[in-house]
Amino acid sequence: MTKSKALKLALMASAPMLTVGHSASAADDSGVLEEIVVTATKRTASMQDVAVAVQAMSGTAIKQQNIGNFDDYIRFLPNVSSGGRGPGQSTVFIRGMAVQPITVMLSGAQGTTPNVAMYLDEQPVTAPGRNLDVYAADMERIEVLAGPQGTLFGASSQAGTIRLITKKPVLNEFQAGFNGSASFTRHGEMSEGLEGYINVPVVDDKLAMRAVVYSINKGGYIDNVPGTFTLDPAVNPDSAVAGLPADTTYEAASNVDLAEEDFNDSYYRGVRIGAKLQINEDWSLLAQHTQQDLGADGVFDYDPEVGDLQVERYFPDELEDSFGLTTWTLEGRLAMLDVVYTGGYLDRDVTQSIDYTGYNNTGAFIAYYTCSYDAVRACLDPTKGFKGRQYHKRFTQELRFATPEENRIRAVGGVFYDDVEIKSLDDFVYEATQYLGFAPNAPIPTANNIDPSTRPAGVAFFNDITRSEEQIAFFGEVAFDIVPDRLTLTGGARYYDISEDFTGSSNFAAGPFAGSVDNDAGRDYDTSGGHTDEPLKADDVIFKLNLSYTPTQDLLFYATWSQGYRPGGFNRGGGIPSANPDFPTVGVTYGTDNVENYELGWKTTLFDGRVRFNGNAYYIDWTDMQISRFDPQNVSILTFIENSADARIKGIEGDISWLATDNLTVFGAFSYNHTELKAAKAEAIELAPVGSSLPLTPKFQANLRARYEWIVNSDYDAYVQGSLQLATHSYSSLIAADRERQGGYATSDWAIGVKKDRWGAELFIQNIWDERPELYINQQDDILRVTTARPRTIGLKVTYDY
Repeated sequence: MTKSKALKLALMASAPMLTVGHSASAADDSGVLEEIVVTATKRTASMQDVAVAVQAMSGTAIKQQNIGNFDDYIRFLPNVSSGGRGPGQSTVFIRGMAVQPITVMLSGAQGTTPNVAMYLDEQPVTAPGRNLDVYAADMERIEVLAGPQGTLFGASSQAGTIRLITKKPVLNEFQAGFNGSASFTRHGEMSEGLEGYINVPVVDDKLAMRAVVYSINKGGYIDNVPGTFTLDPAVNPDSAVAGLPADTTYEAASNVDLAEEDFNDSYYRGVRIGAKLQINEDWSLLAQHTQQDLGADGVFDYDPEVGDLQVERYFPDELEDSFGLTTWTLEGRLAMLDVVYTGGYLDRDVTQSIDYTGYNNTGAFIAYYTCSYDAVRACLDPTKGFKGRQYHKRFTQELRFATPEENRIRAVGGVFYDDVEIKSLDDFVYEATQYLGFAPNAPIPTANNIDPSTRPAGVAFFNDITRSEEQIAFFGEVAFDIVPDRLTLTGGARYYDISEDFTGSSNFAAGPFAGSVDNDAGRDYDTSGGHTDEPLKADDVIFKLNLSYTPTQDLLFYATWSQGYRPGGFNRGGGIPSANPDFPTVGVTYGTDNVENYELGWKTTLFDGRVRFNGNAYYIDWTDMQISRFDPQNVSILTFIENSADARIKGIEGDISWLATDNLTVFGAFSYNHTELKAAKAEAIELAPVGSSLPLTPKFQANLRARYEWIVNSDYDAYVQGSLQLATHSYSSLIAADRERQGGYATSDWAIGVKKDRWGAELFIQNIWDERPELYINQQDDILRVTTARPRTIGLKVTYDY
């Protein structure tokens, strides 16, 4: 991509310096730490008053710390980790409950439901292998609820829940502002962006509207360097076919046409419009629509064998990820009950192409799709790629009731409905098949296909699969004050009934080579290998108990036992006899995995409100873990999921805020996790030895940040802030063959700024030491690569608030 030629001052950049729990301007006018209000219990309450492990960032913190995309607000949370390869392609984990994520090339067809739920306001937006990467523009706060939250937030809240809470229209008040910046990345390109918002009172006391718009361009920093690729004769030998000459010619692929410096640029462009109607004194209606387009070129991990921040890619890497989310919330009061009815409709379309050439030296049947079987044997163009389309539709509704908060016995409960559909069209392009006499690849005509057309030349294999899930759940929590204002017992439960379906086909191009492989035309997922047209059904009840003690208004202690779950599903390749007698046939379905969580927590406000120290210790039993494996040699159709293991997690997490002086505020947060594989029950997945730690979880993580503010010449408010993030080593996978050690790291960010009246300017430096933290080592494209942080970035931000 061509480098930008002009510095655009009115632009948005990323200089994330996230601190758990509190805003950068942490003090209010009374000289105490700012109070943060959360809705973690489906009620509005101060974060210090809820007996739940919740970390929250206020809107002030988000704005002052330049929180932008998913990577910004995830990487500084001390007990949250992720595995991903770029924007909108991550899976997030909390408290060490992690397994390696499935490749996005199969996330729609075979990905498990994540065990951390992502919410935008009241709507769940979780998706297998592809997080909805919502840009954090005009946010009220971000809440992170650690530990199972299934009684209130459902199936995917097995390890926790992350909620993005947007700012809503405000009656009788005009608001407007913008912020923008430009930044330069070492070894890379310029980044730029702009974000603006406006709140307009339309009818006094009755109607207001709010809108936010943003356009963010992030420059690339990884180079696609020129190279060539040839089949490895050791993997694809020239003597593979009996009776043919030993000499084989191997054609090389070249990426000269795709070679480019800084090719992994990305953008976020979006708008959110909301209207609030105050119907009467008791009832209000809120309607919002969010539309976002995310795009990216290139890859966001590098190949250390090629060079620092370098790769060799032979097929275009491109991503377009767009979504529209329409939501509504009706709030009111019926007699003594608070009533909330909320719903949403999500429509998300993802189109992506990925280089898959590395698969040549892994797949069992590559020679069949790449080489001729003539008297003179020739292995042709080895270029291979993936072209995929995913269409997500999700319709959710929730109706809940709450009794008055001041009652000695109080309750919140309701009913939840969820209807999800994911359509996946995955084309795997093998260029050589166009010249080897392969028949045009058409889907099985009797299958329930999305696209009945014959695929373009070169598509050797494709999925045409629809996954659907319909769920109804009844939930509730009841609290009883054993001793008013002191000792409270809370019990919760959720009954769920889930029905899942898996239909469509997988299809293989038929080659002209007799006797080389079984030229099965494909699979109809309503009839083959044990699959039927009947859905998979599951229902159960999960529970939660909590005992909290409040000796003073500044101290809260609690103990919690909670359960979590996530649904099972279908194995795309299940039911086909194993190709290797040492491995059993993979089951058609896999079951739910379950969590038992025990924790002790505390929330303290000390020294007249100038110190806040919160934390908890926990013990987690995780049984029947859902683990995916890619196996091109032995079992079924390459990728499958098995309830393979049990694990145990012991840990402690905490965060502290200290208003050291009226000018200086210090923040710190940490987590320690001892994770251990307790039992390996896999039949077809070779796991790391029992006793091994779970992947993508540093044993210790911490961050520290300080902000100092002062007044210059009575007119200017100045500040300087710095942060430090630490993590010890971790491992990339629980699969023995893929397990790599990821080194520990330390990174640091700094900023200095000034404000006068409504204007502000800030100079920031991100990743000041230009570190290469190993955030995720993967072999999803069959070549080991490392996802790392953006190199050192220096930029200028300008803000204005009316």
